[in-house]
Amino acid sequence: MNKMTYDQLKETVYREVLPNGLQVILIPKQEMLQTYGIFTTQYGSIDQTFVPLGEDEFITVPDGIAHFLEHKLFEKEDYDVFQYFTKNGASSNAYTSFTKTAYLFSSTTDILDNTKILLDFVQEPYFSDQTVEKEKGIIAQEIKMYDDQPDWRAFFGIIGAMYEKHPVRIDIAGTVDSINQITKEDLYTCYHTFYHPSNMILTLVGQFDPKEMIDMIKANQESKEFAPPTTIKRHFEAEQPKVYKEIEKINMPVAVPKCMIGIKELPATDSKQFIKEELIADMLLDYFYSRSGTYYQELYDLDLIDGGLGFETERQKEFCYSIIGGNTQYPDQLAEKVKEQLATFKDYQIAEEDFERMKRKSIGQIVRSMNRVSDIANQVTHYQMLDFDFFKLIPTLEEITLEETNSFLNNWIKEDNVAVFQVIAEQK
Repeated sequence: MNKMTYDQLKETVYREVLPNGLQVILIPKQEMLQTYGIFTTQYGSIDQTFVPLGEDEFITVPDGIAHFLEHKLFEKEDYDVFQYFTKNGASSNAYTSFTKTAYLFSSTTDILDNTKILLDFVQEPYFSDQTVEKEKGIIAQEIKMYDDQPDWRAFFGIIGAMYEKHPVRIDIAGTVDSINQITKEDLYTCYHTFYHPSNMILTLVGQFDPKEMIDMIKANQESKEFAPPTTIKRHFEAEQPKVYKEIEKINMPVAVPKCMIGIKELPATDSKQFIKEELIADMLLDYFYSRSGTYYQELYDLDLIDGGLGFETERQKEFCYSIIGGNTQYPDQLAEKVKEQLATFKDYQIAEEDFERMKRKSIGQIVRSMNRVSDIANQVTHYQMLDFDFFKLIPTLEEITLEETNSFLNNWIKEDNVAVFQVIAEQK
């Protein structure tokens, strides 16, 4: 194993790539009672068009299939995954995002056994026509539940306003119609293509012996057969830099309308620059729109927000956006005011004193995120997928200059990269 120590953070990390391509990251923390394991495949809802393992031609699968696959992996022919974990004193869960599907457990006991259960249940798929049909009803109920949630509709509404063709615009769970098209054969095709060990990362953080753990993982993987590792070919339709629609609205039975403002961006291709821009965007959104932010206070004083303004930036290799928004009694006025604020970014100059405060706050947030094993494991995995070492985040942040920050800010907003989505209360 490759052992790395990070003196600034007092962390030790062991990394190894197994012969089948599986990336293993072990972070022993004997001072923690809990251990968290996460087994992640680099396969999410946007991976709809690809070349299946062993074939030559691209295929396109129904929307929502990655999430469907996540559900089905917990169901086995002759055992219940959750009971196995429960007997070992562990809790387990899973989630699907735009770019990944992750399976996880947390426990204070039997860490080796629980890690083996995690590996085995993810690497032993069992799908039948009968159970696939049964799952469609369960997931359809989940989709309908989310369709009734104004926040969820507002989130995908603003993404849909920004993106015309990219599958990021499609709900992660798909639609009732799309999941009804999914077959057992579709699930196996996606599984064998994207759940190959060479496309996966196993991260463990907590109380265990790293040598004992890697020996168990190696023995477990050597006992299984996998096809030779290959590069997965994925296809995404070209997306124009400008937003698809400048404004869109829907009506829902809400007590308070919602207004989201989205900034469509192009991700940097250089890995380090990519991370720098993510850190800068995070700092700037916090600087302007957190509760202590100048523009937040302006919106609050004008009675355009109720105190619950939110913001986020999402940066992946294939897409990149930032969103600001929340509840408002005046969605049109809020949209116009935020767009007016964003327009000032072109000439705005962050002062040196404010910049240093922004950096210190960000460093504090990163350090605080290292207090929980689950946050560490999720963050380490997330940045590994971006070809970046999470434990180099603070040194990278410290490298960022005021000039870089002001340059990013001044070039962030274009004439055509801002969209608005509103959830308007239905008229009685």
